[in-house]
Amino acid sequence: MEKVSKNHKTYFYEILHMKRKLINFAISAVIIMVLLPDTFASSEGIKWYSHDEGIATGHSQEKKIYINLHADWCAPCKYMEKTTFSNPTVIAYLNKHFISIKVDVDKEKKISNKYGAIAIPDNWFLFKNGDPIGRRKGYIEPDTFIKILKTVQEDIGEKKKD
Repeated sequence: MEKVSKNHKTYFYEILHMKRKLINFAISAVIIMVLLPDTFASSEGIKWYSHDEGIATGHSQEKKIYINLHADWCAPCKYMEKTTFSNPTVIAYLNKHFISIKVDVDKEKKISNKYGAIAIPDNWFLFKNGDPIGRRKGYIEPDTFIKILKTVQEDIGEKKKD
């Protein structure tokens, strides 16, 4: 009889322990989803536009424009795609505050010539009407890119052009 009651107690405590783990997991999941909504919203990636569509959308949505000039064969471009453009904070910030345009310099030579793309990646920041704010050539790591985006969005925010 003693073995049965001992096993019974052990079974009861195992179930209780499993329930506590499940409740703790559920609470943790809810807290994470509440505190990090931009991360979950950004799981889809950056919303990229074609050049003409992006310029038109930037003007209609009152958003600044980010242009990434790149090529398939460009190692720094691939690295920026893998690191910077897959960073959840970068994705969320770009999607919320900018219209993002991706231009392949080999396939869209007329557009790449317009921006004078010699070294790539070439990163341009424009006002909503397409006038240039500034440019940064080369690979940009995620933390630096976020700082640049915030500077362009917040510090230059009052200098909007029509």
